[in-house]
Amino acid sequence: MPSNVVLVTGVGGELGGKLLARLGSNEQLERVIGVDTVPPSQWLVDRMGRAEFVRADIRNPLIERIIADAGVDTVVHASMTAHPAGPAPRVAVKDTNIIGTMRLFAACQRSPRVRKLVVKSTAAVYGAGPRSQAVFTEDSPLKPASSRGYVSDAIDMEGYIRGLRRRRPDLTVTTARFANLMGPAVDTVLTRYFALPVVPTIFGYDARMQFVHSADALAVLEQATMRDIPGTFNVAADGVIMLSQAIRLAGRVELPVPSSALPTIAPVLRGAKLVDFSPDQIQLLTYGRVVDTTRLEQEFGYAPRWTTREAFDDYVRGRALGPVVDRESLATLAGKVATSAVSGQASGRAQPW
Repeated sequence: MPSNVVLVTGVGGELGGKLLARLGSNEQLERVIGVDTVPPSQWLVDRMGRAEFVRADIRNPLIERIIADAGVDTVVHASMTAHPAGPAPRVAVKDTNIIGTMRLFAACQRSPRVRKLVVKSTAAVYGAGPRSQAVFTEDSPLKPASSRGYVSDAIDMEGYIRGLRRRRPDLTVTTARFANLMGPAVDTVLTRYFALPVVPTIFGYDARMQFVHSADALAVLEQATMRDIPGTFNVAADGVIMLSQAIRLAGRVELPVPSSALPTIAPVLRGAKLVDFSPDQIQLLTYGRVVDTTRLEQEFGYAPRWTTREAFDDYVRGRALGPVVDRESLATLAGKVATSAVSGQASGRAQPW
């Protein structure tokens, strides 16, 4: 059955906003509604076509009334935050991830008009470690690096999806586990990391990195919205690049530091409001992560247009559009990072996150 009335959450984000603009220009849809706690940017307002914006918090029971009154039949949950770009209050993000998701799914369960749910998840649910699989499939176990981190929220969310499917077996549910987004306008913890003038890495490790271009991620969400394709799918580009290679391609300076020193460097970068490292990110930058996309191509019917290398090259060409550290701060930042690394190594113990 075709979608007629679509509700998209998280339209203040990269994917949610662009999806709202794309769907707002689709003549096949009767109505498109975007929901977020912040008003849309002028860029989105100029491009959202017939789409409407409702300023609402999915943690509020009001979301159930919005879905019911509008006669929504398709819900796209794109507000899940697994890796905040910069320092963010953990409690507020967790509330949105957990409480917001629970209320949204409860509203979907109680509305007889809702027949399809599309969820933006993350490939970070597989974790990253010395004993991890070389390539993760959709059937791999989910293991976050930290039980208190943002990635654990995504694992909880997928648990809520399984519960919703048991209670509403008539729902068509599509879950997309995205690799790290990359592109000229993408603002994530990794795009900020590669924009640092001095990029700290874990001494003795060179992680395999796999990305997905934001244009491919958008195409997958749009296709899942317009077609009924139930299941869970890894979404990532073909190929990998090594972390050291990516740093060189970005024209940055690599600074290998002992793993014990990372907890002392993280506050420096966090205090400069540049990037906020979580245990999940440290594990990724140490061991890397690669996912299999066979199911995406064969069952979902989509082959990413950009390879991992092409997606990263496109980010490098347009990185001036994202957060940029001015050259005058290079010496100061490098000095702080080096000093933190030395003091962390000398102390012989990791500081608390």
